[in-house]
This record gives sequence, C-alpha cells and structure tokens, in this order.
Amino acid sequence: MKFEELGLSPEVLGAIADAGYTEPTPIQAQAIPHLLMGRDVLGIAQTGTGKTAGFTLPMIEILAAGRARARMPRSLILEPTRELAAQVAENFAIYGKNHKLSMALLIGGVSFVEQNEKLDRGVDVLIATPGRLLDQFERGRILLADIKILVVDEADRMLDMGFIPDVERIIKLLPPIRQTAMFSATMPTEVKRLTDSYMMNPRRVEVAPPASAAETVVQRLVAVRGGFTEKRKALRDLIASENVRNAIVFCNRKRDVKIVDQSLRRHGINAQALHGDLPQPVRTATLEKFRAGEISILVASDVAARGLDIDDMSHVINFDVPMNPEDYIHRIGRTGRAGREGHALTLATAADAKYVQQIERLIGGKIEPINSVVQSADQTQATPPVTPQAERDDSRPRGDAKAPRKRTSNRRNSGIKIAANTDVKPATASKPTETERDKPRRTQRRPQQGEPAELGMGDHTPAFLQR
Repeated sequence: MKFEELGLSPEVLGAIADAGYTEPTPIQAQAIPHLLMGRDVLGIAQTGTGKTAGFTLPMIEILAAGRARARMPRSLILEPTRELAAQVAENFAIYGKNHKLSMALLIGGVSFVEQNEKLDRGVDVLIATPGRLLDQFERGRILLADIKILVVDEADRMLDMGFIPDVERIIKLLPPIRQTAMFSATMPTEVKRLTDSYMMNPRRVEVAPPASAAETVVQRLVAVRGGFTEKRKALRDLIASENVRNAIVFCNRKRDVKIVDQSLRRHGINAQALHGDLPQPVRTATLEKFRAGEISILVASDVAARGLDIDDMSHVINFDVPMNPEDYIHRIGRTGRAGREGHALTLATAADAKYVQQIERLIGGKIEPINSVVQSADQTQATPPVTPQAERDDSRPRGDAKAPRKRTSNRRNSGIKIAANTDVKPATASKPTETERDKPRRTQRRPQQGEPAELGMGDHTPAFLQR
C-alpha cells in the first residue's frame, strides 16, 4: 500500500515524500483512514511502528480548514514525558510544513512567557504533558472548550507514571462531542477502563500482539555473578566486545544513572546521563548530542524508554532488569526500528531471576544467554562475596566523610613478639572511663531535714543560692 491510497491531500503527501517515506507502516495504514472519517480509534502497536505519524497526518488533514482563536486550541495531544512531547512537535512540524497550522508545546522546565505568547495568538495543535497543561488551565491562560480532536499517546505509560487521574480530569474539561484517539503498546485493565469511559464505539486497530517485541531485535541475557561493582565491569566489557556503535543503557533508579555514567566516563567511554531530575535545557541538549553522534552511550532512566526515535541505534543495554516486564518491551523498542536489526542485552544477577522469568512469560520465549563477555565477573567466585556493609557506596560524592576504618595491627612490621598459647590481656586504663566521669558527684552534703532542696540541682544546693 502507498500513502496515496490513504486519502491524504497532495500537500501532506509532498511533506511525506520530502521526509523520505513511501509506504505506510501497518498501524498507519489501518488507523489513518478511520481518523480521516472522524471515528474514535484505539491503536495498539509495539514501539517503533510509526504511531506518531499515524495520528499526526490525519490531524493535519482535518485541521487544514479552520482557524484557532486566542487561548482556545483546536486539538490536543497528551504525552507522558517532555522528550516525547518535543519529538511529536518536531514530527508535526515536518509533516505540516505545507500548511499554516500553528502549534504550541506545553512542557515543564520551560519558561511560561513564550508559551503564553503562543497561546494568546491562538494555536491549532497543542502538544502537552498533563501537569503543565493543568497548571496553565488553573492560571486561566488556556480554555479547552474548542477541542475537536484529542490524542492520548502512550496511554499505558500515563498509567505507570500516575497521570491517569490528571488525564481523566483533562478529558472532563473537554467538550463531550469530539474525536478521540488513544495509542499504546500495551493495554492494561485501567487503560481499558479509560477507553471504555471516554471513547464512543472506538475502532480497535491492533497490528501486533500486546507487549510483543519486534522481530528485528536480537535479545540476549548476560549472567553476572556479584553485585553492583561486577555489573559495571560487565557493562564495560559488553561495550568493548559487542561492537556497540551507539546505545542507551537503562537503569531502574536515577541515582544509579549518575553512578554508571561517572563509571563509564572514568574509563574513557563517551557517555552522558539522562534522567528526570535534570533541567529541561540539559535534557534537550543531551538528546540532540546523542542524535548527532556526539555522545555514544546514553545512560538513562525510563524517561527515555517511550517513543524516542533515534535513527539506527545499534544496542539497548539493560543495566538493571526492569521490575515491570512491560517496561522491557518499551526499552528494547528503542533499537531495531524501521526494519533495521538491533540488539538488546540485559545484565542479570541471581536476585533478578524472578524479573527475568516474568519477562520471558510476557514475550513467550526464553532470552538467549551469553557468558563469554563476563569472564571477569565470573572470576569473582574465587573471592568472598561482598556484603552490603563492606561494598563501597559509589553514590556518595567524592570528598564526603567516609566511615572510619578498623585499625589492624601489623605484627610483622611492629616488632612486637607474641608468644604462642599466651593470653594477652588489654592494659588497664589509668583514666576513668567516660561512664565514670559522667556519674554525678556526691561529695556535697545532703540537705538536712527542713532545708529546701533546689529543684533540678540534684541532691545538693549550691552555696551561692543559699546566701
């Protein structure tokens, strides 16, 4: 099938051709005709299948006629993360370059001034994260009574991030007569309830089984014996041995993102961290450098697991096995896109066994194990296991005070000879212990009968208070 068969205008087709696309993906081929007819659509497809173009192209076609009024956008696209919202805005600008549609991006971490200026002029398309959208609405800077098209992208991610109550509140602010489209890679029960409540007889478009991995992604499991330190060593070995051109390394916690990033850079690897606590300008600049090839390894939290479209990324490495098996699908979906082959490597310790089993049940098969690149980690069996107390906490910034070390005597160098089978007793302390010093003295006489004792002074009254 060609894009010309979907009913798109010559202006949209020209923008698609300039972008280098000739054939629609399955989700685009099935969703675009329903959206052009004004129907509600529930799209389910794995990441990397072109869902963004599946709803932006028909939106441009529908909104081509008409004009937005001040502070009253005509359409709304809700995204779970700032990066994904910015990426959708970029795609909208590419596909809508032959139209005079206005667009505003409402995300956190950015000044309100520029956003307010665009809203005051009126926008046809509003792309927003739920938190910033509600913030602007409560400030009276935006009205939602003229929304004709609503798109909720990555609906299951909205659920994971706790945005579903905000999404429901936003939907209640919209006019009841509108067109609604929801897209997601998975369909949990709570998201299904959301679609049943706020969509009118939606057309379900499902081009792949829910929570399935792309066939172009080669998945492998790396068993690591040891803890956090051994996993960092195994990660460096993987990067060196697997011909990693560029990769995203996923960690479960933002604290670990910082540690792994610093570890890689100390060993001369071109890496950079990306997580939700970074300022938005830093996050945007980091992604641009990664796309441009200035950064080879992006160490990230799950903020980068959804929707980010990086051209021809060779590897995804799970430094931590995700606790939610569906997050595994989204993470590895960053590679193997647009028909290219990708590689997904997962580092797993013995403690991760149950999470690996959950993932294998979800994908319906075993992840191929490899152990050749973690030989250095396997050698840790010959050394005693590191206890949590003994393992150094790499999350502590350098220069902080460290726990005092135990002093051990060096008999060989001290010159002190200890006879065999001789009990050595510690020398008796010549000074009173701290407990003895702290005991209250009782050298003063006790008050005689009839003499008042001073409250709070113990068993005696100071002489200067008796004058």
